[in-house]
Amino acid sequence: MKRPAMTRDKPVDQVRATARDVLRAVRERAAYANILLPKLLRERGITGRDAALATELTYGAARAQGLLDAVIESAARRPVADIDGAVLDVLRLGTYQLLRTRIGSHAAVSTSVDLIRSEAGMGPSGFVNAVLRKVSQRDEDLWVDELAPSMAVDLVGNLAFRYAHPRWIAEVFVDALGGSAGQLQAALAADDERPPVHLVARPGLITAEELALVSGGDPGRWSPYCVYLPGGDPGQIDAVREGYAGVQDEGSQSVARALTQFELADDHGRWLDMCAGPGGKAALLGAIADIDGAHLDAIEVSEHRAELVRKVTRDLPVTVRVADARQTDLDPGYDRILLDAPCTGLGSLRRRPEARWRRTPDDVVTLVELQRELLDEAVRLIRPGGVIVYSTCSPHPAETTEVIGAALAANPALRQLDARSEVGVDDVGAGPSVQLWPHLHGTDAMFLAALTVDA
Repeated sequence: MKRPAMTRDKPVDQVRATARDVLRAVRERAAYANILLPKLLRERGITGRDAALATELTYGAARAQGLLDAVIESAARRPVADIDGAVLDVLRLGTYQLLRTRIGSHAAVSTSVDLIRSEAGMGPSGFVNAVLRKVSQRDEDLWVDELAPSMAVDLVGNLAFRYAHPRWIAEVFVDALGGSAGQLQAALAADDERPPVHLVARPGLITAEELALVSGGDPGRWSPYCVYLPGGDPGQIDAVREGYAGVQDEGSQSVARALTQFELADDHGRWLDMCAGPGGKAALLGAIADIDGAHLDAIEVSEHRAELVRKVTRDLPVTVRVADARQTDLDPGYDRILLDAPCTGLGSLRRRPEARWRRTPDDVVTLVELQRELLDEAVRLIRPGGVIVYSTCSPHPAETTEVIGAALAANPALRQLDARSEVGVDDVGAGPSVQLWPHLHGTDAMFLAALTVDA
């Protein structure tokens, strides 16, 4: 491990400094915490329990930002917009430790003071010390009771605050859950937890049972390729490093596998992944195609992401094309098409901790237009009797059932299939589409609908 940076009096805790640096990058340049943090941990030689703590502090503080900011504003008696960014990063980190970890209040406060003193001197460190000491006078439940909207008056607002979600996202969830307050609370609570790591065993290369044995994990609940990893860095597992396995949420595995499960007449093995980057679903489909004697075309608009697809599908029957999937020059006649459409990602917020505070309702409008254009092209490319699987990592009705409804209304020959039996997951509702949830299925909140064109 690198030698710790020094304050005027004592060394700065490198675990907390790393968490602080990631939070700063997220705030200043819209970095992705789940991409930057592993890189910094490797560069700084932080491993084992220290790496686990850095991960918890970084992702936890990013995930809970809205709640933390409300507490900081109350304790500081000023809006967070009026607090210097570098100071705010440290206050968020310290407040998270005080409210949501078992770290002692003295350690949480003193390490935070050391962090800001090392950069900004005594004045800002005194402010941090005063604010965090006031924060420490109440636990999280007492702060929530004081600051959250009244549950009797605004139940959705109360739950959104309590489980650190923007209100508009809580409103989307309750709509998708049929208005159930109990389901909403369970969904928000599950979304506010650190997610487990799911591995995918690439069929034909390794089985889930073999992967579980070599990784120390357990076979998944729904996907026959899934393994639940209890902890540690999946990048250190030989099967992952060698490309026999990857990291992929079980819901995503179930969506990709579902495409291959529909019984088709005269299946010629011509498959298409329309939005393939960064390649997780394409790799799984390519491995299944290799077994079934099929071939997968994979489209990705970004050359950088297309190269990622090429890397994970090497030696598989996959052709990667760089193109805008809304207007391809591909010939129609595909038997199976996966359209995992770009979306708000509201179903994977637990894996992208800062995303809930970046997305806005305005994003939905632009994305829905894109989703509808992509689905129009999928309908053009599918052969009569073939199957299109439309999926999003979002439960937002505008991105899911409403997109499907619009396509059906615009295309008289288009018909929706019942996807429930093909996705391989229990208790997915009345159909014909499927909506997965973290609190019900342990997966990301993936949506899946299956369509066919009648001859």
